[in-house]
Amino acid sequence: MKRRRIILSNILKNNKITLFQKKVYRTVLDIPSGQVRSYSWVAARIGVPGSARAVGNALNRNPYPVSVPCHRVVKSDGKIGGYYKGRRVKEELLRREGVDCVCGRVIIFKKQRELYDRGV
Repeated sequence: MKRRRIILSNILKNNKITLFQKKVYRTVLDIPSGQVRSYSWVAARIGVPGSARAVGNALNRNPYPVSVPCHRVVKSDGKIGGYYKGRRVKEELLRREGVDCVCGRVIIFKKQRELYDRGV
């Protein structure tokens, strides 16, 4: 919790980051380890539905890639999507957290998918 506050404080103080990016990073910080969310889920969560591509661009510019887990955001169809260090690195990070990936796609079991669809 303290670490999250420090990260948020750094993000909010950084005047090179837009308000939109700050909202994206704050939302992504709340995605638990071992889980993924879609770019469109993040867009809806920050109150700008339909801006999934802009969310992806904001995550691509993430100045805190170790602290803000942008690797936990994937495409709505389960494909891994992009990552600043490459898709293989993103897939490996997800695997380390216990997320099953096959052929560049996240495997979400039925129960996980129901939670995912509800935005939990």
